[in-house]
Amino acid sequence: MNLPYLQPKSIFSVDSFTAERQRMLDTLIDNIDGLIYCTLYDNQWTMIFASVGCKELTGYDANDVMFNKLISYEEITLEADRQIVRDKINMAIKMRARFEIEYRIQHADGDIIWVSERGSPIYNENGQIQAIKGIIQNISNRKSIEQALHDAESHYRSIFENAIEGIFQTSPAGQYLMVNPALARMYGYDSPEELMGTFSNIREQLYVDVNRREEFIQTIKKHQSLQNFESLAYKKDGSIICISENARIVRDEAGNLLYYEGTVEDITIRKNYENNLEYQATHDLLTGLPNRNMLNDRLQQCINFANRYKNKMAVAFLDLDQFKLINDSMGHEVGDQLLLIMAERLSSCIREIDTVVRLGGDEFVILISNIDNLNSLTTSIKRILTSVAEPCVINKLDYTVTCSIGISIYPEDGIKPSTLLKNADSAMYKAKKSGRNNYQVFTQELNEALTERVMIEYKLRLALERDEFHLYYQPKLDFSTGLICGAEALIRWKPSNEELIEPNRFIQIAEETGLIEKLGEWVITTACKKAKELKEKLGYSLPIAVNVSPRQFRQANLAQTIKKILDTTQLDPDCLELEITESTLIDDAAKFIETLHSLKMIGVKLAIDDFGTGYSSLAYLKDFPIDRLKIDRAFVSSLEKDPNNEAILKAIVVVGQSLKKKVVAEGIETKYQYEYLKSIGCDELQGYYFKKPLPEKEFESLVINSSGANRG
Repeated sequence: MNLPYLQPKSIFSVDSFTAERQRMLDTLIDNIDGLIYCTLYDNQWTMIFASVGCKELTGYDANDVMFNKLISYEEITLEADRQIVRDKINMAIKMRARFEIEYRIQHADGDIIWVSERGSPIYNENGQIQAIKGIIQNISNRKSIEQALHDAESHYRSIFENAIEGIFQTSPAGQYLMVNPALARMYGYDSPEELMGTFSNIREQLYVDVNRREEFIQTIKKHQSLQNFESLAYKKDGSIICISENARIVRDEAGNLLYYEGTVEDITIRKNYENNLEYQATHDLLTGLPNRNMLNDRLQQCINFANRYKNKMAVAFLDLDQFKLINDSMGHEVGDQLLLIMAERLSSCIREIDTVVRLGGDEFVILISNIDNLNSLTTSIKRILTSVAEPCVINKLDYTVTCSIGISIYPEDGIKPSTLLKNADSAMYKAKKSGRNNYQVFTQELNEALTERVMIEYKLRLALERDEFHLYYQPKLDFSTGLICGAEALIRWKPSNEELIEPNRFIQIAEETGLIEKLGEWVITTACKKAKELKEKLGYSLPIAVNVSPRQFRQANLAQTIKKILDTTQLDPDCLELEITESTLIDDAAKFIETLHSLKMIGVKLAIDDFGTGYSSLAYLKDFPIDRLKIDRAFVSSLEKDPNNEAILKAIVVVGQSLKKKVVAEGIETKYQYEYLKSIGCDELQGYYFKKPLPEKEFESLVINSSGANRG
């Protein structure tokens, strides 16, 4: 095909064609992106031709650069790169080859830009180098991109090399394609190369459970990734660690699976910590037995087992009888050793299917499964009682404790874990009250007593608000004068439209539930008001005694509470006498004495009640800042039947009076008791022989009338 513009003879002359050709060439050169040049091969690279692209590339006009008119191209080239450029061009000249070189120049505005220069030498007819021709282009953008890519690669390479997590790529067949140093160290290898050289099959060489690799693949295929995939893995030395993997699938553009990549974390320490926390949360740290947190779960398992096999199970609630005394007197180290021995003995008395749980303190629960009959159960319980009661050798000393056990049976005594535990606990308290070192099985009678207790506790919580309590007063008589010298305030409870409830039915419940604190404060306040009222009516003080329960006495603010009541009622402190049972001493003798002194500083009278049957000793008695000893009624009531009590009563009177403390005999009901106690010099009496406890109005009338008769 003949094109018109290729037929110059028909359009142009030779001269015009040459001119047009030159014009087209000039246009082409001027429009090329970059600087087309020709330089002499001299020391300054004297540029004898420069295209108009010079301005955009260097910031200088072509005329400024040609023949070094304003500046030479050598000067534009960054000084640090000049020798490199010259060396490369010289090498090309020597090799008679083209060259390509990248370097930096300084633009007229001061910016440093990267350029790429491509060219070739020009030789004369003798083969001598004359000049160099070529093109120089701005490659700053490409260099920036390359630098960014290089920086990114360096950054991620640094992350890969220095990451504390293991990083991997694995083939679908189970070979490592790439691992970082952290993963190698995690598995016990010196380098990534050693690890990859050793592993040929991840499934069999890495995972303790060979099925984990298949689970890894199935999970990642299903979700395209996986997170927190935990497994046990072998290290190089054969030890086992726990690892957690996060991974994803990598595919090519066609969607074909290339490899799996992800990270690995050694979570052995964390898992051990979690397991330890879980163990601590579910086991007693001292004995290693399951604790209260695990009890419900184990108990429910036993119930489910009983339902499945249509048999019974039992809950045995066990409390050590003498543990507190030993623990407090001999120290917690001995107490802990004793608990360890007991835990071991209890565990040895049961079968593998049974469970011993330590609730805390000296309380244990034993879950006994698969019970055929009550006889087999009681045989096991008797074996436990015998084992517990055997002497324990601790620090070369023998310690002997017994235990009280309460038993409830599923399903007769409850179908819920909480009900079974509550009923076993109730039966255990019955065992305590039955003399200890025995067991009691929950019965309907016990259930009725429990129901009554719950009802009394419920009513007791409302009784103060409903003003259902009253104080009775039992007068005390001075042996020497025959006059009323004081009284003891005794609480009575009369719910609306119900019969009077005796103190022995509710005081212990109030003590156990903590209600005794509010109740005791009410009693003291009411007694103080009455003492104040009597003083105003009689014209002289008549001390009124109030019993302080063990729980009240252990209150840290007891002295402040008493002082506040005295201030509120404006009663003289010596008109109030506080009676503390001797058994309170067992908890903390030093604290007991300290509290007595703090009360004495207020100015109130103090008396030790039920003296002679408690836990105090003569060594302590001399330290008690008390005013009275009240002889326990047990010595008085059996005076006629047991003459040995005469010697005890004489001794108490002598000891008390020698320590300058008045001695009061309570529970005097016969003339013989009265005459004998008067004969041995007892100071005061209290009992039915003189007067029984009287309601407030009757007591007040008695006192006023007695006062009038005495004055007459």
